[in-house]
Amino acid sequence: MTAPTRPASPSSTDHVPLGVWLPGLVALAAIWGCSFLFIEVGIRELHPTYVTLGRVLTGAITLLVILGITRQSLPRSPRLWAHLFLLGAVGVALPFTLFGYGEQRISSALAGIWNGTTPLVVLPLAVLVFRTERLTAHRLAGLVLGFIGGLTVLGVWRGVGGGELSGQMMCLGAAACYGFAIPYQKRFITDAKESGPALSAGMLIAATAQLLVVAPLVAGGAPPSPADLSFEVVASVLALGALGTGLAFVIHMHNIRLIGASRASMVTYLVPVFAVAVGLLVLGESVTWYQPLGALIVLAGVAVSHGPRKPAADEAEPEPVVAPDCSSPRDGQVDEEAARA
Repeated sequence: MTAPTRPASPSSTDHVPLGVWLPGLVALAAIWGCSFLFIEVGIRELHPTYVTLGRVLTGAITLLVILGITRQSLPRSPRLWAHLFLLGAVGVALPFTLFGYGEQRISSALAGIWNGTTPLVVLPLAVLVFRTERLTAHRLAGLVLGFIGGLTVLGVWRGVGGGELSGQMMCLGAAACYGFAIPYQKRFITDAKESGPALSAGMLIAATAQLLVVAPLVAGGAPPSPADLSFEVVASVLALGALGTGLAFVIHMHNIRLIGASRASMVTYLVPVFAVAVGLLVLGESVTWYQPLGALIVLAGVAVSHGPRKPAADEAEPEPVVAPDCSSPRDGQVDEEAARA
């Protein structure tokens, strides 16, 4: 997930050549898509809470280094830190951990597909709870289409139950956490004067502090020494934090500056594609025909929920929504049209 910036005006972004911004968009989707592979490798030797702890700690250090290089400071307001503490729990620690638990039961490819439902989970909460969005006909149609896609991914006609269902529900629960966190941050911290990296670092610091207390209790003891872990596991956790939670934020912010928030949010459509491809090619996973079909229906629902909208010339472009698990909690902006992650 990500941090707020002042969105670029349409006039400054409409004429950027495709070859300038597309590589950054694809790179970002690849990083976030690969995050599910890194989680899958990490949980082979680590409890899911410790995979998340390693991820948020590494991500926080990465962003603190960026703040130091750019000479930016962390937030100072106690009120803002209270919001960041809540977002660190609900928007970072809990969903990251739920994806870890989910991938103990289902493939990383399937987890990536469920991550794509985030925009459709955000919208009802944004409309009904936080009142940051309005429910329109095309948004309702997108929700219905997305629901059908979710049922297709589950393969409900085959019957549901067992560990696979619980794993899928955990991944859906992670998307639900983003569904709360994104409109919450939209309402309470988007207008903060601090920079996006500073707010993101604050959330990751809060999540790290929480997990330092909770992880040993949930996991039943201290984590193994890094020296006792395989190179693949250590590298995967570091990549989750430094790439998927640190560098990805920088790339996404660069994309927003180049092409504006709404077009930058198109990364959502590519992340499940990379998650499935990497799971198949690298981990040798398999998917059943109805799972990618359901993913396409879900993404169609996301597209419909965006709906056509012609902004006024002087209206700021909406902030985008990103696929929250593959990023830090504020790696992207909340898209007023997508109303998702």
